[in-house]
Amino acid sequence: MTQSEQKIFVAKTAVDTLIKEGQIASGMKIGLGTGSTALPAVYRLADFIKDGTLKNIKACVTSFQTQNACQDLGIDVYSMNDKIIGGTLDVVIDGADEVDPQCNLIKGGGAALLREKIVAYNAAQFVIIADESKDVKTIGTKFALPVEIIGEARVSVTAALESLGATCTLREGIRKAGPVITDNGNQVLDCLWKTPIDPTAMEDEINKITGVVENGLFTKNRPIVFIAKSDGSVERRTAAQQFSHSAAKH
Repeated sequence: MTQSEQKIFVAKTAVDTLIKEGQIASGMKIGLGTGSTALPAVYRLADFIKDGTLKNIKACVTSFQTQNACQDLGIDVYSMNDKIIGGTLDVVIDGADEVDPQCNLIKGGGAALLREKIVAYNAAQFVIIADESKDVKTIGTKFALPVEIIGEARVSVTAALESLGATCTLREGIRKAGPVITDNGNQVLDCLWKTPIDPTAMEDEINKITGVVENGLFTKNRPIVFIAKSDGSVERRTAAQQFSHSAAKH
């Protein structure tokens, strides 16, 4: 399977599995993520809504991209603040840029990290779908960690991140002059480290910096992860499984 084929296949497999197991059901509040792997999951969910398998689905989206897709597909979209949602979700389905063996993530390659974290950290069940290129042993040294910042704090935040060992680059727009501006009106610094980081500790340290809005480390609500392989298989991974394997070795 090519990478593109893996993305479509893992999205279909995950949605089908979650519906079969009852983790996605009619009447649920579902968070829908952003990007080239998350969107196929939106389309697959729409198939089940169209054929009547799922009814009264209430979606919360993480970007204008996903909102537009849901509107085109007839999926009802709500704000996390709507009374019918009440700030919490039953399940969230999203992609990731990197996934380590403990199910820690880097997200935000599409600059939607803030909204992605709002839905992910307010979900009873967080689900990640990814192709095998996203499966890494350690995070932070290859795919740059996005940090959403207030523009006025760019210089001070960059200095603080450099003190944490990061090399920072302001994300520039493509086919647009100047920096990328997020859906929330902020800028993005992409950060790399020369050596592996402690994701949980670094998530907290970065968010302590004045001028940081949010960062793309996701460590607080460990997901179920579905990873497609080039041989056509799909690995299902949880942090609990990895812990039990580690304990067994000792």
